[in-house]
Amino acid sequence: MALPQLSWDMNFLKNNPVFQDRHYGIPEEVKAIHYPIRLVRYWFMYHFLRNQSKQVAVMDVCEIGVDVGQMLGFVKGAAANGGEQVEFASWDAVDVIVQKELLIKAGYGQFYEVNLESPEFSLSDKTYDAMILLHVLEHLFEPEVLVKKLMKNLKPGGIMIGGFPSLPKCLEAKREAKIRPSAKKYGHVSVFSPARVRNMAAESGLQVELLSGAFFMRKKGFFLENYQWWFKFNLWFGGMFPSWPGETYWVLRKPK
Repeated sequence: MALPQLSWDMNFLKNNPVFQDRHYGIPEEVKAIHYPIRLVRYWFMYHFLRNQSKQVAVMDVCEIGVDVGQMLGFVKGAAANGGEQVEFASWDAVDVIVQKELLIKAGYGQFYEVNLESPEFSLSDKTYDAMILLHVLEHLFEPEVLVKKLMKNLKPGGIMIGGFPSLPKCLEAKREAKIRPSAKKYGHVSVFSPARVRNMAAESGLQVELLSGAFFMRKKGFFLENYQWWFKFNLWFGGMFPSWPGETYWVLRKPK
C-alpha cells in the first residue's frame, strides 16, 4: 500500500507561524507541541494542494467552510518557513456565516455566505482547480447532495479534498442515528467511513486518488507529539488502517 504521506515535509507543523497567531485561536496546549496531531488536517490539505500545484502551476481554489481562515493561513505559513509555495490565482470562501473583515485580511477573494443545504444554493459559473471541504460534510444531513452540486464548479482534472471524523462501516448507521436527534445547530449529523467516501465519489463521478486515516491516537498536549517518530507512526497506522476510529482524509479527482 502506497503511503506518500510518510515522505511529505513534517516540519510544516513544527515551524508554522500560524501556531502562535492569536487570530486563529489555537489552544495553548497545542501551541506548545512540535507535531500536534490535532492539526494534521491542515497538513494533509496543504500537501494535497502542493501535489495538485505540480499539475496546475497557479490554481483557482474554493474553500467551503472557512471559519476564520486557518487553512489559507497554514498554507502561507508553510511557505514562509521553507516549505514549497502553493501558488494560486484566487482563493474563494464559502460558509454559512462569512466573517468578511477577517477573511479579506487573511487573503480570501470572493465570498459566498450561504446555507449549503438550501435547495437554492449554487456557486457562480466560476470553476476551480481545487475545492476544499475540510470538516464540513459531517455537519450536513445530505452531504452527498452537496458534492454532486459542486461537481459543475470543478474543472476537469480538478480535485475535491477534505476530511472528517470517521468510523468503521459497521458502526456508521448506528452512530448517525444516535447523534442526529440531539445535534445542536451546525453540529455533527452525518457519520462517515472510508466505504462511504468511496460510494460518495462513485455517485458523483469522481475518482478516489488518495484515502487515508490520520492517526492511531491523539491527545491534546500529549508529550509524545513532540517527537517526529510518533507523528510518523500515527501517519503509517492511519494509512494502513483507514477504518480505525479517528479521522479520514481524501483526494477525489474529476476525470479529464
